Amino acid sequence: MVRGRCAAGTQAGADILKNEIMSQGQAKKAGDGTMARRKEAGTLALGILSAALIGGLALPAQATELELGGTATFTTDYVFRGISQTDENPAVQASFDATYGIFYAGIWGSNVDFAESIEIDYYAGITPEWKNISFDIAALYYSYPGATAIDVWEIKTGASYTFGEAFTFGATNYWSPDGDYDAFELAGEYGFSGKLFNFFSPSVSGLLGWQWNDAAPDYTYWNAGLTLGFMERWSADIRYWDTDFSDAGCIAFNGVAQNCDARVVGTVAVSF
Repeated sequence: MVRGRCAAGTQAGADILKNEIMSQGQAKKAGDGTMARRKEAGTLALGILSAALIGGLALPAQATELELGGTATFTTDYVFRGISQTDENPAVQASFDATYGIFYAGIWGSNVDFAESIEIDYYAGITPEWKNISFDIAALYYSYPGATAIDVWEIKTGASYTFGEAFTFGATNYWSPDGDYDAFELAGEYGFSGKLFNFFSPSVSGLLGWQWNDAAPDYTYWNAGLTLGFMERWSADIRYWDTDFSDAGCIAFNGVAQNCDARVVGTVAVSF
């Protein structure tokens, strides 16, 4: 089965929980169109990496200490790049992270509806800043214990900029050296300054992404949602997801037509 990453499921579906709980989810195509888009994405990723490295070298020395943390999440559907990884069923997820200055590493897990019903991801990266631009450069490894030939690596290169104190806009590229695909995302988030009912800290966010595959259909995905942070470490999120897959295209890519349909997903998470 081919899932939301063209050869494997996943990622830390924690992309939606940025408000208060985390800073930290066929036949080969002919022609040059896909390869041109992959080259453009690769060029952008290289530019982000170069700028981040230059920015990192320009950072002043700062006192650092090791910080440990984690998250626990319940979601009504584990959606990765617009495609359900749990056959539209709920998922329980958890992560553990270690941060030291601009360096971070962690592990994340979730139930899925394929392989041996479990996914465990490992990741490590750096988050330098330069001229008010925040970079995120990381390696991610998606693993499925008990399954064969579906584990996959990704290289993540991202940059974001916060306008004022409320609106953040970012671009991120995910390239798989062994999965023959690229994914590129544009994302924005606006955090409201006031409290809702004197209790919730609301924010709205959205994402538009494209995945280009060498041996499967290319597709576009998007989401938009509302996040309510509360009690400092908790978050509740309601989010609309969709893709441009037809039923036939989703079957060719994922094996299950309804996994690519529009859906509303609810998520509750806590950080510690």
